[in-house]
Amino acid sequence: MTADLRERHLGSKEGHSVGHKEDGDEATGHREGRRIVEMLDKKKSDLTDDDYGHMRKVVCYVHRHLKQGGPKDKDEVKDSPWRLSLMNWGHDPLKGA
Repeated sequence: MTADLRERHLGSKEGHSVGHKEDGDEATGHREGRRIVEMLDKKKSDLTDDDYGHMRKVVCYVHRHLKQGGPKDKDEVKDSPWRLSLMNWGHDPLKGA
């Protein structure tokens, strides 16, 4: 997903509706998605070791989440919490990236 698509998703009702929330705060995946957008806005030369570590964390999360699998019926995938959560982390399983 492009930074623009991520930002639109993160600002949507659907983007806010999914994920693990502690004490009613922002969901972990939503917060992580905002950080991804911040990194995408940086020049490569401005990325820190912490940014690269975060990128590895994101890739691991997406791989784990994909292995769990989503709804079996393809028609149910579009609005599923599984897909919306992955989109918070920057991956749309219907688009492949």
